[in-house]
Amino acid sequence: MHPAELTWTLPHIVAGVMVLSLNAYVLLGGADFGGGVWDFFARGNRRDEQRALIAEAIGPIWEANHVWLILVVVLLFTCFPKAFAHLATELHVPITIMLVGVVLRGSAFTFRTYDSKRDAVQRRWGRIFSIASLLTPVVLGVCLGAVAGGLVPMRPASEAATLTFLDRFVNPWFLSPFPWAVGLLTLLLFAFLAAAYLTVEAPEGPLRDLFCRRARQSQVALLITAVATLLVARAEDPRLFAGLTRGSTALAMLGTTALAAATTLWALAARRFQLARLAAAAQASFILWGWAWTQFPWLLPPDRTITALAAPRITLQLTLGALGVGTAILLPSFVYLFRVFKSGETVFGADQP
Repeated sequence: MHPAELTWTLPHIVAGVMVLSLNAYVLLGGADFGGGVWDFFARGNRRDEQRALIAEAIGPIWEANHVWLILVVVLLFTCFPKAFAHLATELHVPITIMLVGVVLRGSAFTFRTYDSKRDAVQRRWGRIFSIASLLTPVVLGVCLGAVAGGLVPMRPASEAATLTFLDRFVNPWFLSPFPWAVGLLTLLLFAFLAAAYLTVEAPEGPLRDLFCRRARQSQVALLITAVATLLVARAEDPRLFAGLTRGSTALAMLGTTALAAATTLWALAARRFQLARLAAAAQASFILWGWAWTQFPWLLPPDRTITALAAPRITLQLTLGALGVGTAILLPSFVYLFRVFKSGETVFGADQP
């Protein structure tokens, strides 16, 4: 870490806002994707009840949750244009797959809701919705893992021109195990959040018990995958592993994440589902911020810092000013929208702002 990077500057503030937005997307939109995962695994006599609960929990303002991901993208191409251009080029294959998944998932959810109620029609749209809900989080995690693992470094144009399409745009993320480990971790995290949130949404009885059991199972799978991801990082990228496990801040992040995980499991066992939901959200947030701190001060590891890739200062100032005005308008609008559609009900966890 360069000494100059230890002082927080305007680019660091913008990067922090981006992580906050990504945190919101994980807790809100991520739970929506997790709902699609459990829609896929809905089986048995209570299959229709499960899917109806998931649809009611996600709707009717679920699409608004994508505003947080859009905000991350807008801040990236406005305030860090070189980084945006590089990532949009080098990772255009998985990013395109992810965007197609987002569109297919949203379209299928809408068509399943308003199209014919015949079983064949519902199965068709439900299958697309569920598969897209499984695929998209994995690809999102792959993109984040490729960046964190330093697999998409900026190269001189002359060097990049000598690479084949596969060597430049596919092999770095497709052939490395670490991005896929992060992708699986992301999928399990989203599924865990959805199950924890649905314990609050579900009525007392067998349906609530089902999602309580799924929350515990996905929590265990998540913890096992997190340990496996650390081991993969140790083998593939010692620099990244050291950032995740060494130093007081890294250890504090790991400790608070473990505490949140233990609290979630205890709250589920004690049937204190509101507390379980809050602890699950805290656990997901600590995982995300642990990754962000590990990567600091690099925006594109291993050698491109946040300040080096930032736009001119006036651009950052104007963007933050516009963001402040937009936040003053957006947040009350989300609160109002939530009250209109969810008044008298418990929200789908933190799924709706």
